[in-house]
Amino acid sequence: MNQVQLSGVLVERDAMRYTPAGLPALGFYLQHNSQVSDVHAQRTVEVSVKAMAFGAVAERLAAQPLGSSWKFSGFLANGRQSKSLVFQVQEFVQD
Repeated sequence: MNQVQLSGVLVERDAMRYTPAGLPALGFYLQHNSQVSDVHAQRTVEVSVKAMAFGAVAERLAAQPLGSSWKFSGFLANGRQSKSLVFQVQEFVQD
């Protein structure tokens, strides 16, 4: 199963582009900070995540202000022309 849910702050976004089929595509970064329990101790997790959104989700994200907090859901995929992971966002709601 490849499902990801992550809360984060929209910290950076690329200009909207369009696929050859005319579908809106938006690359962006989100910043996640949390506390997790790891081997009997609390651990602070801070991570910057490269993400992509397509279609109506991309259009909605492009309209949101940088610095706003959201809960994102989607899946992990290889980045275009690379082996790095990208979080492909399928939905987001206010955090």
